[in-house]
Amino acid sequence: MSTVALASSDGKWIMASVILASAMAFIDSTALNVILPSLQNSLGATGSDLFWILNAYLLMLASLILIGGTLGDNLGRKKVFMIGIAIFIAGSAACGFSPTVIWLVIFRLIQGVGGALMIPGSLSLISSSINEKERGKAIGTWSAFTTVVTLGGPILGGALADAGLWRYIFFINVPIGAAALVMLWQRVKVTEEIPSGKPLDFAGAVVIAFALATLTLAFLRIPSVGFNNIQTFISLGIGIFLIILFIYLQYKSAHPMMPLNLFSSVTFSGANLLTFFLYAGLGGGMLFLSLNLVQVQGYSQLESGLTFLPFTFLMILLARYAGKLADKYGPRMFLIAGPATAGAGLLVLSFVKQTNGPSDYWTTFFPGIVIFGLGMSFTVAPLTTAVMGSVSDHFSGTASGVNNAMTRIANVFANAIFGALAVLFFSGALSEQLDKSSFKVSEKTEILKEAANLGNAKVPPKIEKSQISLVKNAYHKSFISAYAIIMRISSGLAFLGALMAVLFIRPLKDKS
Repeated sequence: MSTVALASSDGKWIMASVILASAMAFIDSTALNVILPSLQNSLGATGSDLFWILNAYLLMLASLILIGGTLGDNLGRKKVFMIGIAIFIAGSAACGFSPTVIWLVIFRLIQGVGGALMIPGSLSLISSSINEKERGKAIGTWSAFTTVVTLGGPILGGALADAGLWRYIFFINVPIGAAALVMLWQRVKVTEEIPSGKPLDFAGAVVIAFALATLTLAFLRIPSVGFNNIQTFISLGIGIFLIILFIYLQYKSAHPMMPLNLFSSVTFSGANLLTFFLYAGLGGGMLFLSLNLVQVQGYSQLESGLTFLPFTFLMILLARYAGKLADKYGPRMFLIAGPATAGAGLLVLSFVKQTNGPSDYWTTFFPGIVIFGLGMSFTVAPLTTAVMGSVSDHFSGTASGVNNAMTRIANVFANAIFGALAVLFFSGALSEQLDKSSFKVSEKTEILKEAANLGNAKVPPKIEKSQISLVKNAYHKSFISAYAIIMRISSGLAFLGALMAVLFIRPLKDKS
């Protein structure tokens, strides 16, 4: 397929449609964290319910995203991309009307199906449509604009949540998605590919979908049943077996959905390992930072969203520039320094204790968010450039699907594992405080029962009014203790990502 210049009319329409569709998906991953307290109160959701609301989408997305990327390569990227957008719009509207937690979880699953078809298509269209010399710059532009919209999501989400209008976070996807569809239908002509005509690998598709679903479900169940439960071992065992079976099927298939020779590229393999570690740290860190700000530090949901503005500004200023530099010098040095800087930012954030609220923001959370933002600004575009530049254009959709699958699985892993660990750390810290208190045994039991709700833990009704402030203080101290450990683990994962770049990322001389 012929490519176009980034500054051409065709190039601008491609970028506009892809940015809008991507932003629609990414809004869910950021704004939803901010509105969780309002959603929890409105629907009467428990702490466990919140993780299912977050992860139902990720469960379906992680299960099907490899299939979505491969379908785009085989049936036409624009066609599959548009179908994914339409499904995502329908799922978003349904989420906005959800009367209960159960219905919200079901409709989040539908969103996940749409996202699996839509998300790989965005980078695939850029990689296959924009001139090779400008792809890093294009990816940087995509990163900057999607970040602006994405991190503007928490601000809007906070304002809507404070006004009791949290459902509009889902409704806002409808006009955004509709605009992207109109652009793709009327203006984006260059991305119409001729389907490859190769038979689809249905056996591989079914096996990888069940493998990723089983592994994801195992992670999601850990907060409820624990690490050592037989259900966890069975689910993980089945998932690992199916992954091995999938690899065998791909090795034997004449037309595999994920050619194994993609992983013969050390850069492609290393970039995906980097993605997993970095985004696991990012997912865990951002989730617990948002909960800490609202539930413990006394920020309103709007103020919580506004705390990420420095991150947004840095992405606007630096992401496109980083992509351009990655085109010129290669992505390796950025993928070492970027994740390491992001890890340092998460580490700085881990040392923030109880504050006096937003008035203390500039001397408490602001420095860590700036350092973290710098790291991510110099990582996102070069990382995508490394992944997409290490494979031939024909496999751009598959490569994007693999890399996006790594991102989503990392988020599921972070939410599930960190969710379970947070409850464990919270309960341990709370038990230590209660051991030193004068509460009766029955009162201690009731207080501990609320540990599963983390920062949203409520003082049991049996507690005397004179001791309510003591219990609230104990909850806050326990959450901050758990938060600090989670942020340090997240920081360690980001540093592991930088190590992957040191070991595996090579200069991109060709696409072999």
